[in-house]
Amino acid sequence: MDLQLNQILNLSSEEIDNSKIEFNMQAGSGGQPFLDRWLKHSDAEKISGTCTDCSYWGWYGKQRNFYPGQWVFSFARMTDDEWLLISVAEIICVPDDEWAKINVLERYAPLFGRLIIKCKKGNTFSRYVFNLSTYLEQATVKEILPCLYSGETFEGYDRVHLPYHRLSDIFNGRILPTYYEALKKITGVYCLTDTHTGKLYIGSATGEEGVAQRWGNYLDSKHGGNKKLIALYEQKGSEYFEKYFTYTLLEYFGLSYDPIKILEREQYWKMCLDTIRNGYNDN
Repeated sequence: MDLQLNQILNLSSEEIDNSKIEFNMQAGSGGQPFLDRWLKHSDAEKISGTCTDCSYWGWYGKQRNFYPGQWVFSFARMTDDEWLLISVAEIICVPDDEWAKINVLERYAPLFGRLIIKCKKGNTFSRYVFNLSTYLEQATVKEILPCLYSGETFEGYDRVHLPYHRLSDIFNGRILPTYYEALKKITGVYCLTDTHTGKLYIGSATGEEGVAQRWGNYLDSKHGGNKKLIALYEQKGSEYFEKYFTYTLLEYFGLSYDPIKILEREQYWKMCLDTIRNGYNDN
């Protein structure tokens, strides 16, 4: 039998009626996941539930999310239906267009960064606030981690799909260190997607440090030395790439795999996706 969330929170009826639940997903469509924001904070801030820019945004347009005296249980999305508790606090005040001023509820501090729940919320982006009672009965406890969640999970080469900001955070050592090490161990064929126009660029990585080396070039230059991407960079600038580009691994091989065969696979994908005529490839 599933463990219900309130079997862990032990809230009274009065406390439930006075509480909100905050589902933090990502900062707008295509924006940075709030979990990644949380991961970049210090362990001390995570443990204390005081990570700024992660919880307790006070407004939804002109609508106030919280009122003084309310309790708020703040969760960050891990996967579609799994959420990590990152803070619980009492609202002190809600300045206009600002994060709310809060007092962290110390009784729940041992669960910060450790309690994972399962709750169906849907795939819409952004952050949403509801009365806790709306979700309390359907939210179940998946697990309580033995230590603070670190985000050090590589889901497999067949699931590598990273927006620019996430790739940058990984390569700069701010999140998911195992991800970078994994990308150093393989060569392969990849796709860059311009999510603003839908145009694609197909490339390949055959260097000594594999995909990590090639994608690092894109982080440094944005265009990677490719003709059409250079033209886009000169027209739109670096912020365009940071906002709209994603990086997806299509096929992967060992570091010793024949680079000629990798180039053949690169041409195959260019043909399949028509990226020379309708994308950013020029040959």
